[in-house]
Amino acid sequence: MRQLKLSVIIPAYNEAGRIGPTLSRVVEYLSGKGFEWELVVVDDGSTDATRDLVREAAQRDARVRPIENGTNRGKGYSVRNGFLNTSGEYALFSDADLSTPIEELDGFLLDADGGADIVIGSRAMRDSKILKRQPVYRMVMGKTFNRLVRALTVRGISDTQCGFKLFRRSVCEPQFLGQKIDHFSFDAELLFLAQKKGLKIVERPVRWINSPQSKVDPVWDSLRMLLDILKVRWSYLTGGYQGF
Repeated sequence: MRQLKLSVIIPAYNEAGRIGPTLSRVVEYLSGKGFEWELVVVDDGSTDATRDLVREAAQRDARVRPIENGTNRGKGYSVRNGFLNTSGEYALFSDADLSTPIEELDGFLLDADGGADIVIGSRAMRDSKILKRQPVYRMVMGKTFNRLVRALTVRGISDTQCGFKLFRRSVCEPQFLGQKIDHFSFDAELLFLAQKKGLKIVERPVRWINSPQSKVDPVWDSLRMLLDILKVRWSYLTGGYQGF
C-alpha cells in the first residue's frame, strides 16, 4: 500500500440513516487538503443498508475503502480492524455521527506534526464548546466512568471517551495489537497502554454536538464498561499485556 498522510477510520453499525451525508462531508473536507488520504469505513455486521451505502460511496471515490467484519464484533474491534488495515502516517478515529466535526482535524494535525504521538478530543476542557449537551443521566454516567478510568488506568486525562482521536501509526501499532477490549471501553485501554509506553498524549478541546441516536445503553453498557476497565487493570497486574 502506498504511504499516505492520513487514514480516517469510521466504525459503522446500522448507520444507514446518516452514513451517506457523513461520508460526503468527510470526502469534501479531505479533498480540499494538500495531502494524500484514505477514508476507511468498517461495517460491524450491519443489518440495514449501511454496507450498500458504503460500497456505493467507494465506487464513486476510490479513496473510500470499505472493510466488513461480517458479524457484529463491537466498536473497539472495528477501530482496531481499521487501524491495522490502513497505511497513513496518521490514523484518525471518528464516530459516524460526526459529533466532533471533521473540521476539528486541522488542529489535531498541527499537534501531531509538532511531536504528539496521540491527540485526543476532549469535551471537558475550558475551551471545549458543547453545542448540544447530552441528557443529564448520560453526563452523570460519563463523568462517573471517567473518574473510575482515572483511578484504575489512565492518569491525567479529562475525557477518554470522545470519539475523535488521532494516532501516529509508527508508534501506536503495538497498542492496537495488544488491545483486548472489543467494545466501548477500548479508548481507555489504548490510552492506558500508550501511557505505559511513555507516548506523548495531547488532549485538545473540541466542538461537540450530542447525537440523540447514541447506541450506548445507559445500564448494560455502563456495567460492561466498568467490567472492562477492571479487566484492563487485572490483565496488566497479572502480566496479560506482554511488552507493556
